[in-house]
Amino acid sequence: MLVGREATFPPALISEINGRSRGVTASYVKVGEVRAAARCPYDVIIDRISHEIPFYRAFLTNAAVGGTRVINDPLWCPTDDKFLNYSLGTSLGLNIPRTALLPQKSYKQGVVAESLQNLEYPLDWERIIGYVGFPAYLKPFDGGGWQKVSKVNSRSELLERYDASGTDCMVLQQSIAWERYLRVYCVGRRDVLVIPYDPVYRRYLSVRGYVAGSLEETVASNTLTINRALGYDFNTVEFAIAGGVPYAIDYMNPAPEVDWYSLGPSYFGWLVTRLSDLAIELALGSTAAVSRWICQDSMA
Repeated sequence: MLVGREATFPPALISEINGRSRGVTASYVKVGEVRAAARCPYDVIIDRISHEIPFYRAFLTNAAVGGTRVINDPLWCPTDDKFLNYSLGTSLGLNIPRTALLPQKSYKQGVVAESLQNLEYPLDWERIIGYVGFPAYLKPFDGGGWQKVSKVNSRSELLERYDASGTDCMVLQQSIAWERYLRVYCVGRRDVLVIPYDPVYRRYLSVRGYVAGSLEETVASNTLTINRALGYDFNTVEFAIAGGVPYAIDYMNPAPEVDWYSLGPSYFGWLVTRLSDLAIELALGSTAAVSRWICQDSMA
């Protein structure tokens, strides 16, 4: 495991894998200098931190080239481009909020006006607003963790937030007036856990009957479609439910939250078990292909 500050998930996963006596040993990665084309000593690495540490990302890319299986594969998902995901989701037939990519407000030193001669200027804000509508969210196209996300309700608010975005490339996205909200975990592009979630207070809910029947099946199916298309071994997909229709809001998370104190023992235990299954299968060179999904109600 390649980890950051996490306190509950890494030791739980290592203990679970080592306790199964399957001939697979789990431990923390140790890495110093990395020599070009040097073979990595690990068969499988579960990556929880390289999206924040460029050295780790380069180390994992080299390891993947040499045959190490990395969860998530740094060669398959090299960039955190949410706008690409919105475009891909739309082309896959999923319900995606109306989204527009915006040119940066400002640029790093050395970029001059002549470098930007292909850009439309000024932007046609009336056309953009007419497409996306209000309320809307302005957020980085490559961000995460709700950082630098602003809800805007008018043209003046949009321009104020856009002017403050600096060198960040932003997207403007339609706000969905949701009645229910879900965070769905996917492991190994086959195992799906549907959890009611409150995105305002960022907490998981335990509510019976929150989602069931055909809606639950649609959410699970869409989650599998997204993760198989994007090549994620471990990811979360967030859905806003409006009028019974699930809209995929956020579905690119290279290191999904797995904390005992946030998830609670049932959800946490499910994820530890499924990640252990996947890591052991990959280490032994065989993976199951059967899709399995479960809803929060089934775990109560």
